[in-house]
Amino acid sequence: MTNKDNTVNIKPRKARYHHGDLRSALIEEGMAEISMKSPEEISLREIARRAGVSATAVYRHFPDKAALLGALCEVGSERLNAAFEEAMKLTPGGREALNAMGRAYVRFALANPSLFRMMMTYPSPGSAGDAGAPLWEARLRMVSRSLEGILPKGASAERRRIRQLQAWSIVHGLAMLMLDGQVPADDAVIDQVVESSFV
Repeated sequence: MTNKDNTVNIKPRKARYHHGDLRSALIEEGMAEISMKSPEEISLREIARRAGVSATAVYRHFPDKAALLGALCEVGSERLNAAFEEAMKLTPGGREALNAMGRAYVRFALANPSLFRMMMTYPSPGSAGDAGAPLWEARLRMVSRSLEGILPKGASAERRRIRQLQAWSIVHGLAMLMLDGQVPADDAVIDQVVESSFV
């Protein structure tokens, strides 16, 4: 390897972020941190250090830690929605799509335990801390579309809402039981519970 090649390999980490999109860089570093730590352990100062900027630079994009965690939740929600779309695209819809979403939900939680727990705890930006955050509403709309082939025609809005909550409760409960070590994190168990529950 030539000396010229070596100089390329030893560029400082912060050179990666000279493109000017510091907000995205901070979110990227935050996502790396949440994959290894709990939300309580995340430090804006550490994220700034990893991004190669001063701690004060972070505050131009995120006024406080809660704002950054909210942005991480939003990214997590986008990734979970993408996992739903990917899981459902090979199904004909209805029960099969609902099963696919259920399996994707539990597997996402197991693959991203700290992020998943944070998504269930911290409000997303614009949610005002209520249970009807826009990203969650979008997620339940996906469940609603999958229920179209299962519920009787003309089912009331209340029945649809209860069925959405039932479906979510089943997969969320299973995910939490597995994350807490109460149930083995086993693919066969996920399949069996989801498929028997959504009949």
